[in-house]
Amino acid sequence: MKKVKFLIIGAGIIGLASAYQILKKQKNINLIILEKESEISQHQTGRNSGVIHSGLYYKPGSLKAKNCLTGRKDLLNFCEKFNIPTKKCGKVIVATEESELDRLYELEKRGKVNKVEGLEIISKEKLNEIEPNVKAIKALRVPSCAVVDYLKVAKKLKEQIEKLGGQIFLNQKVIDIKKENDEFLIKTQNETFKTKKLINCAGLHSDRIAKMAMPTKKLPLKIIPFRGEYYDIVDEKKDLIKSLVYPVPDPKFPFLGVHLTRMINDTVHAGPNAVFAFAREGYTKTNVNMKDLIDSLLYKGFIKVGFKYWKMGLFEMYRSFSKKAFLKSMQKMLPEIGINDITPGKAGIRAQAIDRHGKLVDDFAIERGENQIHVLNAPSPAATACLSIGKHIANLAIEK
Repeated sequence: MKKVKFLIIGAGIIGLASAYQILKKQKNINLIILEKESEISQHQTGRNSGVIHSGLYYKPGSLKAKNCLTGRKDLLNFCEKFNIPTKKCGKVIVATEESELDRLYELEKRGKVNKVEGLEIISKEKLNEIEPNVKAIKALRVPSCAVVDYLKVAKKLKEQIEKLGGQIFLNQKVIDIKKENDEFLIKTQNETFKTKKLINCAGLHSDRIAKMAMPTKKLPLKIIPFRGEYYDIVDEKKDLIKSLVYPVPDPKFPFLGVHLTRMINDTVHAGPNAVFAFAREGYTKTNVNMKDLIDSLLYKGFIKVGFKYWKMGLFEMYRSFSKKAFLKSMQKMLPEIGINDITPGKAGIRAQAIDRHGKLVDDFAIERGENQIHVLNAPSPAATACLSIGKHIANLAIEK
């Protein structure tokens, strides 16, 4: 049995950033990370769009807004320090219809309250200087957006953790947690670990880990998986897009909608949609996990969400199976793109927390117990904000 002072479950970017910040704060402590996969950051971290967000969308004063602003600065400094390539490419949020203009101006106001730099509403003529192939009547220019490969960030965090004396154990799926006096016994399929302080950064499985550690506590939310599917624009047409192009968010839908992203490796992706997934790691349409599916379908919060968004849910399912429908969403912004110009890309899963009342949890959610911290909701912009979130978790973990 391995005995440690700090044990983190999950080697995604939040788990890694938390370990890094703890080890920077308290040198020469015994800290390990348990990861169920054979490599680090194989789920949300390794399957996102790579955008370093500006902090535009988030409710002023929220954890998302605060951590995104400080986190992006920390992340850019980290990347500069360790020679991880980033590209400041900027973003435009485009209004293609008159009905979207009020929302565009509201977005600009929110961004200014959140202290996002350089925001500017621009005309279609000005937009065409930036993105000559994009069709819109007006746009909001967000010059501070950048892109990075988050897997490279995760690997550099791993390297620094190990230099600071931390250890990462792969192929260690946690199957049971017991409290014994003031310590936790964490059992994996291979070994048993004992720790004074437990930090849960298990992403898609964070609610289940929390339930293992706090079996008598009624959690305020449950993770429901939504698959985000992407198409890649073929090389011959990728120069139709110069940077990042987003639609104005639809208030009837809780996600941002299909957008166009020029990645750090110069490929261009379109997506994601947001389709209810039949497994927490259901990266394809045929992935079904009966335990995950029943768990979602019987949850009262999800049933309420289903009643509220059923029309949008059916449309997303239709768009998932219809390449033409997906293309149509793209063509609103990029009319020149054709059916043969896009090919299916890889998908990701968004670990969306839903509370018992049927509300999609919109902010980061961290639950605390005695000597334990559970990161229960960390959707976008968690990757951008990882070092800021990690610093917050480190402060909580090291509190006397």
